[in-house]
Amino acid sequence: MDPALSALKQNPFKAKLAEPGMHYGIFVSIGDAVCAEIAAASDMDCLIIDTEHAPNDMGATLAQLQATHGYDTDIIVRATEGDKALIKRLLDIGVQTLLVPMVDTAEQAAEIVSYTRYPPAGVRGVASARAARWTRVSGYFESADDSLCLICQIESKEGLANLDAICAVDGVDALFVGPSDMAAALGHLGNPGHPEVQEAVLGALARITANGKPAGVYGATPDAAARYAEAGATLVIVGVDTIILSNGINQLAAAFKQ
Repeated sequence: MDPALSALKQNPFKAKLAEPGMHYGIFVSIGDAVCAEIAAASDMDCLIIDTEHAPNDMGATLAQLQATHGYDTDIIVRATEGDKALIKRLLDIGVQTLLVPMVDTAEQAAEIVSYTRYPPAGVRGVASARAARWTRVSGYFESADDSLCLICQIESKEGLANLDAICAVDGVDALFVGPSDMAAALGHLGNPGHPEVQEAVLGALARITANGKPAGVYGATPDAAARYAEAGATLVIVGVDTIILSNGINQLAAAFKQ
């Protein structure tokens, strides 16, 4: 057996996040492996396979992990929620960078960390699944914890209030701010560009970086992305594949129908 296949693949994205530099990516929400592979073959730094707001079940997520394997683009998976059983299954199919939405407290963040760690450090269930190449990765259980990257998503008033405490949780590698849900929480549903929302988002990004953690955010426009980067974000998601497809078809239709 190739020695390279018997060793656990370390997480290059985790190392990149800890160093200076910008990372741009998109959400992958179509739920199709070919579409995910097309995105992975682009010049984007990373993709987030989204299981929270997209028809990506466990089987579709696995197919997209397989389709994007071997490309230089780093892969993140956003869980539906911070559920113990769900996180266990995502890690078992090979997810190494996990984004968990709706994290509101340090206690919740610590629980989520425990779901990603084997005993005695955590409560992750033990199985020799795809992540360990079905027992072929030597020393998988001893090294798996260190290969994982956990990003907690902040998108509520409670999350903002507890932001510094969440940053301090051991095992939380980065924090990601969600402007759309933040807008809803602040009474501005559908208007993430509202001044009150922008103040909250920019303030959160500054606080995250002041706490020494990498900060991520969804920047729906070039102006927003630039503003967030200036505030300290180093992971900026700049689009969604479904919207990119929709806009492209609309533009094509308009060009010919005129």
